[in-house]
This record gives sequence, structure tokens and C-alpha cells, in this order.
Amino acid sequence: MTQPFLPLTARSREESHRAATPLELFFDLCFVVAVAQAGAELVHAVAEGHTGEGILNYAMVFFAIWWAWMNFTWFASAYDNDDVLYRVVTLVQIAGVLILAAGVSRAFQEHDFLVVYLGYLVMRLALAFQWLRAAHHATDPAERTMCRRYAGGVVAVQIGWLALVLAPEPARGWIFLVMALAEMAVPVYAEKDAPSTWHPHHIAERYGLFTIIVLGETVAAATVAVKSGVVENDALGELLPIAVGGLLLVFAAWWIYFVVPAHDRLISSRQGFLWGYGHYVIFASAAAVGAGLEIAVEQAVGEAHLSTLAASAAVTIPAAVFLLSVWLLHARYFKIGIAQQLVLPVASLAILLCTFAGSWAVLAAGLVAAATVATGVTLTARNPATRARAV
Repeated sequence: MTQPFLPLTARSREESHRAATPLELFFDLCFVVAVAQAGAELVHAVAEGHTGEGILNYAMVFFAIWWAWMNFTWFASAYDNDDVLYRVVTLVQIAGVLILAAGVSRAFQEHDFLVVYLGYLVMRLALAFQWLRAAHHATDPAERTMCRRYAGGVVAVQIGWLALVLAPEPARGWIFLVMALAEMAVPVYAEKDAPSTWHPHHIAERYGLFTIIVLGETVAAATVAVKSGVVENDALGELLPIAVGGLLLVFAAWWIYFVVPAHDRLISSRQGFLWGYGHYVIFASAAAVGAGLEIAVEQAVGEAHLSTLAASAAVTIPAAVFLLSVWLLHARYFKIGIAQQLVLPVASLAILLCTFAGSWAVLAAGLVAAATVATGVTLTARNPATRARAV
């Protein structure tokens, strides 16, 4: 039975059988609602010919979603005590992301980030409260200092984010860059003397679960787009190659991400930070593949104001970025020999080249992704000494 109030103390990094909780899974599910909103607005912006503007807005909104999710995940890994107060504050954070999701359309269409900012503020102030609570219960002075640095840094950066709401539109891109760097500097500063006790297996599982949910959202978005195209335009012949190619891309993305034991790389705070920060690219590109598939469908049925080349690039570029970022973050550390090391970089380049395959681009990219997995399986079978099972 959940206790009303328990000390919020650090958990052991060596704790056995650590797994994600139902609250964490619920947290992920609610965050993907915001991811879906960002993806839908990206589709609308690109389809209307506002590609650069849409990508910038997507990057900013996705950063807010990802950073709030990531900070909660690492805090929970170190301090989750599952008492009533912890649960209530976590639910407040979930309410914050739903507020943010409600403001995504206005941010994209009217360049008004006020609601997005307010939702982000709710999430971040709730996390600052959790850090102050952890500081209150800390017995080690270094740990107490770390917790207070986190809380102070989180609050201070929220004040800076106000500039994104108040500043003129041309300056917002630069403000976002500065404030994003400030956000990412907070953990580095807070943990410079005493690291938090996050759990490697738990962190790897949490990131893996979020990757699955994002890929699932990609499948759902593509399914809705194909269904709409078939029902409204009777264009099954044009949409079938996109549907098959998209499905192959998602299947391959899942296979490639989970084929190596990511937790084996999380042996220090420095490696953990680099790995965790790098997942912004993995998550954003995985979600963007779904948006790209929707764009390709709309272009195929004549509802998007862009060329076949541009619509193809909306799928192939994020797919290539996903493969390359997975390789950079952890896959390359489990490869033996130049052949295995080259599989994912070469596949990324080949998928980019598929952009020029016209209406067959998405299917060609999917076939390349499937061939990448098959190649990895073959190379692994020939070299049993490797720790990676495939690709």
C-alpha cells in the first residue's frame, strides 16, 4: 500500500531487479500526446510550404517535451519513493505536459508560445519542488548541495525562458539556442561535486520504453494518413508503397535500437549525460519519420503544396538521422571489425540517396532499412565473438 509521506532519499545504484513503475509508464503515455501534437503541426507546416519555420517550431516544442521527460526520468531513477506526495507532484508534471500540448497549435500557427511556456513552467517547477524535498531529506552535505543546485538552476532557467515569449519573433531562434544550452548546463553544474544515484538498467529501460512509444506514435500517424488517403482519394496504388516502406522503416528502427545492451555504456555520469542528451536526436527523428510519412501521403494524393523530392526527404532525412545517431550513441561500441562498424553509416547514406527515387523513395528507404538488419544478422553470424546480435 502506498504510504502518505516517506523520506525522499537516494536509492542505490546497485539495486537489483529495478524496473519502470506504472506511474512512469503513464507519464510516458501522456507525454506522447504532446509529441503527437508537435508532429501533426509539423506536417501541416511542411505541407503548406513553411518548411523552415515548421522545423524550427518543432525543434523548440520537442525540446520542451524531451527535456522535461528526461529530467523527470533521471530524478525518478535516483529518488522515486512512490509515496503519495511523490505521486501527486508527478501528476502535476503530467498536467503540465497536457497544458503544453494544448498550446502547440498556437505556437506553430500564431507564433504564440505563452501556453507552451506555462505548461513547461508547471512541469519544471514541480520538479524543482521534488529536488528541494530530496535536499531536505539528504544526510550527506554534498548530496544536499547537489539537490539545491538542481532546484535553483531549474527555477533560474525558467525565468530566462520568458524571453522566448516576450522577444520579437526574429530573435526567438537564438534565444531558444541559448536557453537550451543553459538547461543542459544545469545537471553538469549540479553534479560536479556529487553525482546522483541513477540506475543504469532502469535508465536504459526508460529510454527504451519511450522509444517504443514514439515509434508506435509514428505507426499510428502513418496509419491514419494512409486510411484518409484511401477513403477520400481512392489512391491505394499510390499509397501502398509508402505504407510498406514506412512499416519497414519502423520495424528496422526498433530492431536496430534494441539489438545492443545500452545499459552497458552507462557506467559513469559523463557517459550517462552524453547518452541521455543525445537521445534528443533519436526521439525527435523517430517522431519526425511519422510526420514525414504523413507528408508523403498528402503529397501523393495532391493535398500538399510541395514536390515529390521534398516529400521524400521528409521521410528519408529523419530516418537516416535516426540510424546514424543510434550508431553514434551506443551501437558502435559493440561492433567488431570495419564491416560491422560501417553497416549503419552506409545504410544512413543509402537511405538519403533514396530521396531521389521519386514516388518509390519511401519504399526504397524501407527496403534499405530491411537490408541493413539482414546484413547485420549475417555479419554477426560470421563473427560469433561480437557482443551485438545484429547491426
